[in-house]
Amino acid sequence: MTLRVLIVGCGDIGLRIARLHRARGDSIIGVVRRSEPADMLRGFGVTPLIADLDRAWSVPLADALYWCAPPPAATLDDPRLVLVLRALPPPPHGFLYVSTTGVYGDCQGRWIDESEPLKPQSERGQRRLAAELQLRTWAARTGAKTVTLRVPGIYGPGRLPIERLKTGAPILKGEESPYSNRIHADDLARAAVVALAQGVAGAAYNASDGVPTTMADYFLQCAALLGLPAPPQLGMAEARARLTPALMSFMEESRRIGAQQLRALGWSPQHASLAEGLPHCI
Repeated sequence: MTLRVLIVGCGDIGLRIARLHRARGDSIIGVVRRSEPADMLRGFGVTPLIADLDRAWSVPLADALYWCAPPPAATLDDPRLVLVLRALPPPPHGFLYVSTTGVYGDCQGRWIDESEPLKPQSERGQRRLAAELQLRTWAARTGAKTVTLRVPGIYGPGRLPIERLKTGAPILKGEESPYSNRIHADDLARAAVVALAQGVAGAAYNASDGVPTTMADYFLQCAALLGLPAPPQLGMAEARARLTPALMSFMEESRRIGAQQLRALGWSPQHASLAEGLPHCI
């Protein structure tokens, strides 16, 4: 059975999801905001739909829907999602929302799973939690199957911090750097497809390779891979004075995340760790 699949926010991850569905013979509509990515989507057999998500727009009917669009940064909720849910009939094969592991807040480096209480500290985490709750309310009202994928840091081709490393921007010292979690972009796309097809309605799944490192380790591994100088390292007090609040918000949360529930659905990462996945990014 072929499906009509709608991907809202059909950027890098959305296009990877689209390729997986195209390989099955499904038809894909990819929602983007500008004409330039629309032209690119056509080249991959995806029908582009240009829409301003901040205004009411006509949402085409689809059998399955992936929501990869971020909330606007100016709010603490997701008004883009609200606009769509007001009029959207439930896709018969489900609605998958790409959220963030930031909804867990700081867990002081503990291993956590999906049962961890949701206590976001950052504004980006608060926005995503608001969206998860909006989606849950919509599902209860309509009977729709919804699945949430909670995603940590994404890496992959075109996603490495090359310019930041070239400028010699500092990082937090390794011994003071929090745990962070990663997933390769290709593994994330496969996780989304598996979670929507096999996941339990209303469930949330963590998508991670299950091998957390530190933020410092990530930048140092990237620098070594790219043949660039290792970035200078700062202590926490100096980092708070010199790094941007947005970057510091990542430094003030530490957690280790596995993906046992996602693996139970039949998914496993092809790039089993950052060390294994980074060489495939250049």
